[in-house]
Amino acid sequence: MLHLPVIRAGKPYESLKKTVVHHIQTGESLVEVSQANRGLIARDLLKAPDNRAKLSAVPVADLIRMTAQAADSFMNDALPLGDTTQTPEDYVQQLSGTTGMPQSLVRLNMKKIRVVMADVDKVIDGLTRGLDLSVLDEGWTVQNGRPLSYICQADALGEILPSNSPGVHSLWVPTVALKVPLVLKPGREEPWTPYRIVQAFLKAGCPPEAFSYYPTDYSGAGEILMRCDRSMLFGGGSTVAPWKNDPRVQIHGPGQSKIIFGADAVDRWEEYLDVIVTSVSANGGRSCINTSSVWTPAHGDDIACALAERLGNITARPLDDPEAGLCAFLNVKLAEMIDGMIGSQLRQDGAYEVTTGDRLVKSEGLTYLRPAVVRAEPGHPLADSEFLFPFVSLVEVSQEDLLASIGPSLVVSAITEDDVFIRQLLDSSKIERLNIGALGTQVVSWDQPHEGNLFEHLYTQRALQCAG
Repeated sequence: MLHLPVIRAGKPYESLKKTVVHHIQTGESLVEVSQANRGLIARDLLKAPDNRAKLSAVPVADLIRMTAQAADSFMNDALPLGDTTQTPEDYVQQLSGTTGMPQSLVRLNMKKIRVVMADVDKVIDGLTRGLDLSVLDEGWTVQNGRPLSYICQADALGEILPSNSPGVHSLWVPTVALKVPLVLKPGREEPWTPYRIVQAFLKAGCPPEAFSYYPTDYSGAGEILMRCDRSMLFGGGSTVAPWKNDPRVQIHGPGQSKIIFGADAVDRWEEYLDVIVTSVSANGGRSCINTSSVWTPAHGDDIACALAERLGNITARPLDDPEAGLCAFLNVKLAEMIDGMIGSQLRQDGAYEVTTGDRLVKSEGLTYLRPAVVRAEPGHPLADSEFLFPFVSLVEVSQEDLLASIGPSLVVSAITEDDVFIRQLLDSSKIERLNIGALGTQVVSWDQPHEGNLFEHLYTQRALQCAG
C-alpha cells in the first residue's frame, strides 16, 4: 500500500500511528498516511524562526522563479510520493478516488493551481499593489521619495486545509515567494494536493525547511492554529466559529455568494441564464464562490423555472466520465443530513422547491445530491443557505430593499448598469468581492484579495525615518 509520511521541515518521517484512506467506490485501501501528534508539532514549531531564516536568505526573484518552475512540475512531472512516484494521471485518479470529485474536475483544478504558481509574480504584484519586492530582501526601500519598510508577522503560515476541492490550495502557494514557510495540515480525504505541491517546490530547489506537512487530528490542527502567528482555516460554519475573532487566523468558510439583478437589467434575465447556471454548478457546486442564491426585483418564478430545467440536466455520472459534473459524497450520512435539512426547511412557510424528483440519488454504489432550485422569501433559512452541491435559491425583493435583505457575501455578481445602485453596492460592507456585469461568481482574478489579502495577513507596514 502507498504510504504518505509526515514532512518535518522538509524531512520525511514515518510515525507509529497511521490512518488509511479508502476508495470512495470500491472500498479499496488507497493510501496509509502517517499522523503527527500535537506534541511533535509543538516541538517542531519551536524551530520556526530558524526555518524562516533559511527561506528568507533566498532572494525574492529566485523564489518567484522557483514557484513558476514548480508549476510546471506539479502539472506535468512524476514526483515523489512516499517511497514511490506519482504521475499527474496517478494524482488525478487517486484524488478522485478518495474525494468523489470527477476526474474531469480534478484536472480543471490542477490547471487553476498551475496558473497561480506560474503567474505568482503577477499575483503578488496585485496583492501588494505594485510594491517593489526588493523590500522583502532588504527590509526597506524608497517609494515616491519616501522610505518604506514592512515587517513579517509570522515565522510560518499554518494551513488547516479542506477535502472538498483542490483548487483552494492556489490561495496559499504565493506564501513561499513571500518568504514565509508553510505548515500544512491536509484534509483527511485529500492528502494528495498539498503533498504534490511541496514535492514540486522541492524539485524546483526551494529550501526544504520551508515545508512541513502534518496529517493530524483536531487537537493537532488546534496546535498549529495556536502556535503559528498567522494561519488560514478552511471549513464549515461550526469549524471556523471558534476562531472568527482571532486576528491571527484568516477564515475561509461558507461564502453565501450571490448574483443580484438590478431593476434596469432584470427584464433581460434570459441573456444571463448561462452565467447563472455556470455560477451555480461549476466545480460540482463545492466552492465557496459558487452562487447559492439569486436576488432579483422581478421575474423570480420565471428565472427559477428556467434554472430548474437547465440544472436538472446535470446528472450523476461515473467519476471517469469526461462529462461528469456532480461530486459523489464520501460521507453518505452527511448527504442524507443535508437532504433531510432541506426537506425540513421546505416544510416551513415561505419556500418551495422548483426542481422535481429525488435530491438524494445513488448510482453505481456512489451517493449524490442532484441540483436543487428553491424559491424563497427574504428571511427564510433557505434564502441564504450554502451546501456542498449545486443548490440555489431565488429570492424576489425590490432593489430598494435588497441590500438590507442580503447577508454577508463572499462574492456578489451584480448585473446592472445603474450607477446609483453600483455605488450602493460599492459602499456595502456585506460584500467582500464585487463583480459588476455578466461575470459569474466563480470567476476569480487571482491578483485580487480573496477573503482577506495574503500579503497583508503576513506583513505589516512599519514607520521608518532616516536622518540626513
